Order: sequence, then structure tokens, then C-alpha cells
Amino acid sequence: MTATTKKQVHLAAHFPGVNSTTIWNRPDSGSQIEFSSFVHLAQAAERGKFDFFFLAEGLRLREHRGKLVDLDVVGRPDSLTVLAGLAAVTDRIGLAATLNTTFNEPYELARQFASLDHLSAGRAAWNAVTSPDAFTGENFRRGGFLDPSQRYERAAELIATAKEVWDSWADDAVVADQAAGRFVRPGAIGEFDHRGEHFRIRGRSTVPRSPQGYPVQIQAGDSDGGRELAARYTDVIFSRHSSFDAGQRFYADVKGRLARYGRTPDSLKIIPAAVAVLGDSEADARERADQIHLDQISPQGAIAFLEQVWGRDLSDHDPDGPLPSFDPDVEGTESITKGRVRHTKDPVAVAQQWRDLAESKGLSIRQLIIEVTARSTFLGTAKQVAAQIDHAVQEDAADGYILVPHLTPHGLDEFIDTVVPELQDRGVFRTEYPHETLRGNLGLEPVR
Repeated sequence: MTATTKKQVHLAAHFPGVNSTTIWNRPDSGSQIEFSSFVHLAQAAERGKFDFFFLAEGLRLREHRGKLVDLDVVGRPDSLTVLAGLAAVTDRIGLAATLNTTFNEPYELARQFASLDHLSAGRAAWNAVTSPDAFTGENFRRGGFLDPSQRYERAAELIATAKEVWDSWADDAVVADQAAGRFVRPGAIGEFDHRGEHFRIRGRSTVPRSPQGYPVQIQAGDSDGGRELAARYTDVIFSRHSSFDAGQRFYADVKGRLARYGRTPDSLKIIPAAVAVLGDSEADARERADQIHLDQISPQGAIAFLEQVWGRDLSDHDPDGPLPSFDPDVEGTESITKGRVRHTKDPVAVAQQWRDLAESKGLSIRQLIIEVTARSTFLGTAKQVAAQIDHAVQEDAADGYILVPHLTPHGLDEFIDTVVPELQDRGVFRTEYPHETLRGNLGLEPVR
């Protein structure tokens, strides 16, 4: 395969916030809330010609056994507010916000994202996620929660309804005239009128058609319903399948669903989250990765993670000792941790899998939790990491990667300064942005 026929790698930067990825208590870890932190990571990613800068969302502080989780996405400013600020200090990098489809309304989201798309000159992206629990819903007037199938039904209808709002303005509604200035062409503002299972709205949008038509649509769902929703509506999947074999299976499955919606494989980009650990040698990088994992999973954090599967208090267990010999309390797993997605629907089966893994590899509780929670990692020298990423993309394990640094905000500086030039030398990554809009830089068709 020649350099001219190679697939191009897509890269994005994730601002992780305070959670089990970020080593927040290291001296070189910066603020999770000061605007300067967001500016540094976004501008560094733009210097590296990344496709987009990505923010997650936490709608309620998580609790574990009645206490707040110490590693959480807390103190985070509103994502759209942050991205609107970043639009003024960046030029080409995409700006992606996670907003929930379970508790938000389509007109409000349509207006917010159209506004961000205008402010950024066509760089807005929306990561649409559903919410799994009533605990989070208590923060909202509507409250409650939806069955998984209904969550995806509501999400699909919300996305479709938002597009009806965006489509209600003609593309050429705002006309520039030398004498009259800018004005709205008569009859160019139509009405939206949606009558569906979850939404019944009618009116006129206050925001003109934005540069991209629609913001780039991102989704993170992995269930069958989530994959089908992605195949129907999504431009980018934020996948958790970043290992090579799992990535290839996920890639083939989702891309294989596109044809039934009249879409081509290139119309959907699969971009998993991944970590890159660099070193002067592979051994040096591996040593760094081992230390990062130890810093990420504290002894008490390992026990807390184990309790989510076992559904009971395990504070009397040694994190450097063996796993519990007894089975999980299935009922307890429903309530021990609130405000986050459960790790498993079959804790007894998972407990047995973990025992087998721990026995085969001689792992303690903490070592096991590191083993099962560590993100797939590109590891080695800059040249080796570039080769690993290139190989995964060319072999259809992904279309690129959303890089999750372990330090904020400087965690991607080394990657940008060393790995990006290696990818460019291989002819698989841009040296300049080819388009002004995010949709264009991702190689997606413009919306008409």
C-alpha cells in the first residue's frame, strides 16, 4: 500500500477532568477549572493539527457507599461555556461538547449548538449521550429515568427533532447586500412542527443556519441499540474498543450497518479513546506506564472499584492481597455506587472471570483492577507509537484515536512534539488543516 493510498489518521484531544484517568495530585498536574488549562490543551492540540478538542460531562456528583467519590468530574464549568471561550482563542480545531439526551430538550440543544457553530465559524460537535439512572435524574425537574431501549428511542427522536429545528432556516436565509447590509430573505425562515412519542414542539428558530448545517454528531454508545443509532445518525463514534482485535470487530460491525441507512463507510469515523506513553526506549515507556497505573489506582481506589462488582463493604480486604473467595451480593451492586454506569450486569460471572485472571497471572486486588481498567495503550518511543497508530488505522481497527492524557493540561505536549511529526513523515497525518470547518477536516460530506 503506497503512501498516496494510505488512510489518513484522525486525532482528537480529551480533557479528562478529575477522574481515575487523571493523576490530579501530582505536582505537575494543573487546575481542572481555570480557563488557562483548557486554553493550553486546546491550543496544543491545534498546534498538532488535531481534529477536535473534547469535553466530557458529569451531571451529578457520584457517590460510593453514601460518600462522594474522590476522583470525579467535579468543579467542571459548563462545557458549552468553555468551548464558546475557546472559540475565541483557537482557529481551526473542532470543539466537541457532551450533552445529555435524556434530560435536555431538542429546541434548547439545537439553539445552543447552532450558536457555538456560528461563534466558532463551523467547528462545533455534539457528543450525544444517554443517562442510565434515576439518581442523576433527581437533579432535573422531569426526574426519573428511562429503560435502556427508551433512552435510545428518546435520543434518536431528540437528534432528529434538533435537525428539524436546524433545517427550518434556509441555507441562504441571511443575505449580504452592499447597500442594505445583511438581512433575512423573506420567506427563508420556516416553521418546525414535530409531533412524536417524546417531543411535541412547534415554532421558529431564533438562530440562522450555521456554517456546518449541523454540528458534527458524536456518540459513545456500545450496546446494540447504541450501534444502530450511530449507524443511522452519527458522524463519529467515541468507542471504548481501542485494542486491536476488539477494534477490528467493532469497526466491521458498525460500518456494516451503514448501508441500510444509505450511508457509505467513509460517512462515519470510528475514533476510540486511547493512551500513549512515551519513553527513550520501549522498556523506559513500560516502566513509566507501570508507574502511571499505580498512581491512577490507589489502594483505596482499588477496593472501591472491587466493591462495585461485589456489592458490599470490602474495606477489611488487603488491596495487595487476594480477591474475595465469596460471590458478589447481586442486590448490593444496584445501590453501592450511584451516579455512574454499572460495570456489569452479571457480577457473579465477572467475579469468576476476575478470579481466573488473577490466578493465572498471580495478581493482587490492586494489580487486577489496574489490569481490567487500564485503557489500551500505545507504548514505546515516538517512532514506535506512530507505527502502532498507523498500523491500527490501516488495518481498520479504528479511523484514529481520542488521546486521553494522564496529566492536565500538559499531558499531550510530548506526543504533539514527537509523535505527530513521525505520523506526518509516514504520510498519514496532515501538516496543515485542509478545511475551515470540522466537518471538512474529518472528511465528512457537507450538510445541505
